[in-house]
Amino acid sequence: MNNLLHKTKKYWESDVSFISLLVMLLVIVFILPVLNDIQPDNSFLLNAMFIALFIIGIFSARERVFVISSMIMISFHLGLRIIRFGDNPYEFYNLERIVIILNLVLFMVINLRLLFRDEEVNAYRIIGAVNVYLCMALVGAFGMELIHLYLGNSIEGNIELTGMDKDFGDFMYFSLVSLSTVGFGDVHPTNTIAKMLSSFLSVVGILYPAVVIAKLVSYASKNPNG
Repeated sequence: MNNLLHKTKKYWESDVSFISLLVMLLVIVFILPVLNDIQPDNSFLLNAMFIALFIIGIFSARERVFVISSMIMISFHLGLRIIRFGDNPYEFYNLERIVIILNLVLFMVINLRLLFRDEEVNAYRIIGAVNVYLCMALVGAFGMELIHLYLGNSIEGNIELTGMDKDFGDFMYFSLVSLSTVGFGDVHPTNTIAKMLSSFLSVVGILYPAVVIAKLVSYASKNPNG
C-alpha cells in the first residue's frame, strides 16, 4: 500500500502528470456543464470530479505545509458534501462554495510551484500553465455563484439560474468569456461586485499568459540546451 501511494505521489509530482490533469480539467470545464444541463440530476458526478481533483492536489504538493493544508481543506469539502447528500435536513451550500474556492486557490498555488520548479522548460510545463488558467476560470465561476447566493443576483441574460449545482454551466460560461476577454454580451454582470469580479478576470486573463510566457522564456534563455 505504501509503495502504491509513493508511486502515485511520484507520478503527480512529475511533469507528465500535467497531461492527465489537463484531460480532467477539460472534462470539468467543458463537458460536465453540458452533461449537467442535459441531465440535471448529474450533480453527483460534478461533485465527485472536484473531490478527485483536490485529492490530486494532495499528491501533487511537495511541501509538507501544502500537503497538510490540502488534506484539511478536502476534509471540510467532503464533510459538507456528506451533510448535503446525506439523509438529514441540513445543508451548507454557501459554505461549500467558499471551501471549494479556497481549495481551488490552494490547488493553483501547488501547480504553480510545480510549473516553475527547477527553472526548467518543456512541453509539459506549457500544459501545466494551461491547467492553472483553467483553474482560474473555475475560481471565477464559483466566485460569481457565491455572489449570486449572497446577493440574490450576479449575472443575467439568456439564462435561468436555479441557485443549485445546475447553474454551474452558466457561471462557467461567463467566467470563461470574461477570462478570455471575448465578451459576447449575451450574459452580463448585474451588480458592482459581479462587475468588479468580471473585470478582474479579464485583467488576469490578459496578464497571466504574458507573465507566464515571459517567465518560461527567461528560463529557456538560461538553459538553452534544457
